[in-house]
Amino acid sequence: MKGKEQNPALEPVKVEKEGPIAILTLQNPPYNVLTSRVLDALAEAAVAMTDDPQVRCIILTGSGDKAFSSGANIKEMAGMTLEEAVRYSAKGQALTNLLERSPVPVIAAIRGFCLGGGCEISLACDFIVAASDAVFAQPEINIGVLPGWGGSRRLTRAIGVARARHWILTGEKVPAEVALRDGLVDRVVPPAKLLEEAKSLAKVLASKGSTAIAAAKYAVNYASDATRLLGLEYERDLWGVLFQTEDQKEGMKAFLEKREPRFQGRTTWGSREQQYPWKEQWAAYEEAKKEIGVDHPDYLMRPWMELWEKSGRDLLGSVLDLSVSTATTYQEWVDRAWKMAMGPARAAKGNP
Repeated sequence: MKGKEQNPALEPVKVEKEGPIAILTLQNPPYNVLTSRVLDALAEAAVAMTDDPQVRCIILTGSGDKAFSSGANIKEMAGMTLEEAVRYSAKGQALTNLLERSPVPVIAAIRGFCLGGGCEISLACDFIVAASDAVFAQPEINIGVLPGWGGSRRLTRAIGVARARHWILTGEKVPAEVALRDGLVDRVVPPAKLLEEAKSLAKVLASKGSTAIAAAKYAVNYASDATRLLGLEYERDLWGVLFQTEDQKEGMKAFLEKREPRFQGRTTWGSREQQYPWKEQWAAYEEAKKEIGVDHPDYLMRPWMELWEKSGRDLLGSVLDLSVSTATTYQEWVDRAWKMAMGPARAAKGNP
């Protein structure tokens, strides 16, 4: 989770195409920090490649040999208010949703550090191919917050409750071989062969029927976590509220000052009862349904096959004409796309 600014001389995301394979490379050396500019560019590239009829698989990787990405820009986040933090979380969640929900399979090719927001982006991909020097972590706890871009949901789904709890509550760095053992990584390869191995897998996926691949992807997501959308708002609420705490301010300040944080310890929980969203699960469930705009839980689980209809393709294309300068743009697109995709199913059920 380094805090260096974007190098203005570089395009934040390099896009290359090799036949049916698109390669998206994060370019903010040396650690490919996820500034807002990088997030904007990655969202645009992901949508453009998903909508490109020639692209059958996407590889996402980082420039250089130090990091896939060391995470979000701490300097950018440190002074955020609750409202700003919630919008920032929504921006990251919508980007990871774009990757997870793309009907095109996405492979993360990881070398070096894959931390914080970088790890959350890799979790939204369908496969992770890791170099033997890759290191994973969700270290947000060390700066007084928690994963805010879907990491608490996706990591738990990928490696199980016990291991995810250890990763998130300790913030420890995890080498590639341990991530493979935990079930996060698909394969570990020598660093020099990372892109070659990712391309080899991409060629296999690209050789399959695109509609069948999309259906299989959605079916696996449904089988592994049918209610995967429901935890995201809860995570976002928790993330935002943490930006009202002294521990968040101290943690991020200490990070920027390159020193150990001095956390103050537990406060009086009763005084924060109304402030913290320790919500009943049913309440969170109802809020998530309301946010997506559906009236029955079945509609949360249906795949996005309708996005391949003309209206869906037009909607995917139209996002390129939207401004991506605000934190809500991605989430608005996700909500609109979801409602459009659900339209035929809802109409068939007699819902408006």
